[in-house]
Amino acid sequence: MSYQQKSSRMVASDDEQHRIVLSQKGDHAAFESLIVEYQKMIHSLCYRMTGSMADSQDLAQETFIHAFQNLQFFRSEAKFSSWLYRIAMNRCLNWRKAGARRAKLHKNWSEQPLESASPTGREELIQEALMKLDPKQRAAVVLTTYDGLNHAEAARVLDCSETTVSWRIFAARRKLKHLLKELSLS
Repeated sequence: MSYQQKSSRMVASDDEQHRIVLSQKGDHAAFESLIVEYQKMIHSLCYRMTGSMADSQDLAQETFIHAFQNLQFFRSEAKFSSWLYRIAMNRCLNWRKAGARRAKLHKNWSEQPLESASPTGREELIQEALMKLDPKQRAAVVLTTYDGLNHAEAARVLDCSETTVSWRIFAARRKLKHLLKELSLS
């Protein structure tokens, strides 16, 4: 990363901090700008964890609602993105508890026409294999591989140790290799 990129990140961070303070004081426009900035990141995380476009949209929306309602608890020493990741990850891990609701949304989603931007066959195989992983292993893979968090950041989001994240990734890669082999043969 160049000095100029680091410098612009620092400015964005100051701007972000200002928008967070304004949001904590009830400025809806400031919070909306934070949503716009992080919406794609959170939606991507939710999609990778659920495998469903409809569920990921719902979970991303729930994440931002929860964040807004609990903004007074955000500690500025943490990164705002890490705080959002943690909220989203908790939403995703609790998602399985809402089986009936999820089944209904899956049915609705499957009846929608496919968009031209649908995943390729290879991406579908990878997503299918991801969905067969234990949710905590899937979370570690999604955060580190797809969202680019390092093990320490992923550990903070998942509320576990870096060693646990490393172990989950190791076990998940082994399972994914086996699952992808099976899925590509079928």
